[in-house]
Amino acid sequence: MSRDARWKALLELLVERGRLDVEEAAGELEVSAATIRRDFDRLAEQQMLVRTRGGAVVHGVSYELPLRYKTARRASEKQRIAKAVAELVAPGEAVGLTGGTTTTEVARALAVRGDLASGSPALTVVTNALNIANELAVRPQFKIVLTGGVARAQSYELVGPLADAVLGQITVDVAVLGVVAFDVTHGAAAHDEAEAAINRLLCERAERVVVAADSSKLGQRAFARICGADAVDTLVTDTAADAETVRRFEEAGLRVVTV
Repeated sequence: MSRDARWKALLELLVERGRLDVEEAAGELEVSAATIRRDFDRLAEQQMLVRTRGGAVVHGVSYELPLRYKTARRASEKQRIAKAVAELVAPGEAVGLTGGTTTTEVARALAVRGDLASGSPALTVVTNALNIANELAVRPQFKIVLTGGVARAQSYELVGPLADAVLGQITVDVAVLGVVAFDVTHGAAAHDEAEAAINRLLCERAERVVVAADSSKLGQRAFARICGADAVDTLVTDTAADAETVRRFEEAGLRVVTV
């Protein structure tokens, strides 16, 4: 296992469990305890975790795993969700995409749709995510609008008053929202309050709002609220979603699509 793959696996285990000791991690990854100690020390230097005697813990409730380490988590579910979300977008529409791994997959699903291979434009994409804009910029049939703002290293998203200014001047047909948590009572949420503010504004500028979230995000809470469940028209998730949770969203007036 390469160092990058090992670090990704360690961080995923930490996010899942909150705490890891050296021997436990060594057993999980089938490497030596000395290797895990070195990995923990290097990741602590990068402020990716907090070193403890004999192990490591996450930073706390607002801990956010950087995007580059999240791409492999629940990948098949995200790809299925992304394909279903992409099918909700009509040719010629303006679509807003927030940052995140699932919305990045939505961008990729849109890029390979045959009926969006041509047009003037075939689609207008508004995003504050640098990686999404970079992937779609090579599609000449897509009009790409990238907000200004200050880039966050964790998510590649642009935030702040410059992004506010651009979003305040446009409207979109559909906003596709990536979230870290979505609950009927507490709404959609992100780790970072600046990202949440930009995502909220994008929702306000949209005719309809779609939340793209795998089942692990449902019924969860996170630090920064984006919007209430009543601001969302459609939830697209995977078939592992708890039936009672799905029912509560439907009773709140959302259309729920499971894939």
